[in-house]
Amino acid sequence: MARELSDLKHTAVSLKNGGEVIILDTGSVINAEAEAMLQALHSRSTGGLRNHLEILAEKGADNFMEKFYVGYGHHSIGDCGDTTIFVEGISMPAVKAVQDNPLFRGQESSTRYLDFSRQPFIDPTKTKEGNSLLEKQRQFYIDAQEPTRAHLKELHPIKEGEKKSIYKKAIDARTFDITRSLLPAGAATNFAWHTDLRQASDKILFLKHHPLPEVREIASGIKEALKKHHPHSFGHEIPDATESYQDLIAENYYYHDPESPDEPIIDFKNIDLIELKKFNDLLSKRPPKTGLPKFVGQIGTLDVRYRLDFGSFRDVQRHRAITQRMPLLTTDLGFNQWYIDNLPETVREKLPGHLEMIKKSITDFKVSRELQQYFIPIGYNTSNRFTGDLPATVYMVEIRDSRFVHPTLQKVAHNIGEQITGKLGIRLNVDPEPNSFDIKRGEQDIVTK
Repeated sequence: MARELSDLKHTAVSLKNGGEVIILDTGSVINAEAEAMLQALHSRSTGGLRNHLEILAEKGADNFMEKFYVGYGHHSIGDCGDTTIFVEGISMPAVKAVQDNPLFRGQESSTRYLDFSRQPFIDPTKTKEGNSLLEKQRQFYIDAQEPTRAHLKELHPIKEGEKKSIYKKAIDARTFDITRSLLPAGAATNFAWHTDLRQASDKILFLKHHPLPEVREIASGIKEALKKHHPHSFGHEIPDATESYQDLIAENYYYHDPESPDEPIIDFKNIDLIELKKFNDLLSKRPPKTGLPKFVGQIGTLDVRYRLDFGSFRDVQRHRAITQRMPLLTTDLGFNQWYIDNLPETVREKLPGHLEMIKKSITDFKVSRELQQYFIPIGYNTSNRFTGDLPATVYMVEIRDSRFVHPTLQKVAHNIGEQITGKLGIRLNVDPEPNSFDIKRGEQDIVTK
């Protein structure tokens, strides 16, 4: 029999900006802390699981976790208990901060499915002027919808035999691909984070020192919720020197903001070309939709520097196997030309004045470049860098060089792939027509039936 929602003991903490942190309670008889205890006992004695279950039933996991995981610092115990955290109503830069972790597992709300005519926009200045600027951007975004949709229907009229419902979804998706560029990064979104107890603790340690006040508040909210929900696993003592070191990282090294090349530049010097030849058979006979074995990564890494709009960077960041820097969103590198070219003329004519108004306003606010990000549209370019071994980089290219991927990212992925093929002679399995409009885009949805 299904349990009523009110019977589930979720833990919730409200955030000052109106957002919320919720720790999911699945109603498990054996919760995350108890499961971590059982695995730890199982690794250190021959009593068998049934014996450990008796100990759990008699004594519970409370003292065990406080003593061995928190007290003695046996961190691997925290790897054995998972928890799921939902955070709602926070900005895009804040979501990216939590996701900036190669071990992140979770899902962010697809901005294509959010109603930005009503979605909150977060103003870090908490001023009338800040709110006014965000609302002007909202209206410009709303006003661009119908002209862009009509323009796309002229370019891509429905074909005989195509379903009207799927065609409409495909046109709507393409409309958002273009107009999302107008949204400020402060537009609110949601994400879910499935993590083990140890990784949650380690990530919170940095987040509470993050350059953005919103992220520091989210870190406090997550920790408060976790301590309520898993009361015996989040009492670790952090040395003052470790706390200070997090400040050093956040203040001086976190954001990547140098000048970046117009087209991707790849440094191949760490690739062992002699060693690469040993894998010729694996490289030449690899079928489509099949990744390279991880051990091929031992031949070395590729270092890639590239320019990309912040909206599309969010998709690159989902590739956890490559090591990335978090870009600082500014207006310095200009608004991505693809969006300008694909807006209908009536909107395109108004865009320069709109963008100039935004730039002048954020200058007048006299706030840090970090806080200015909230007001900058995500169609602006950022300076980016990642380092990855060959399997990870090839996977990213093959997934992103597709007609179903946003065109600004597809172009970058295609360029990187061409350089890999040209320099290393590796055949890549990519979309033969990556830039074509495909009605199947309208079928890519998750719906409740």
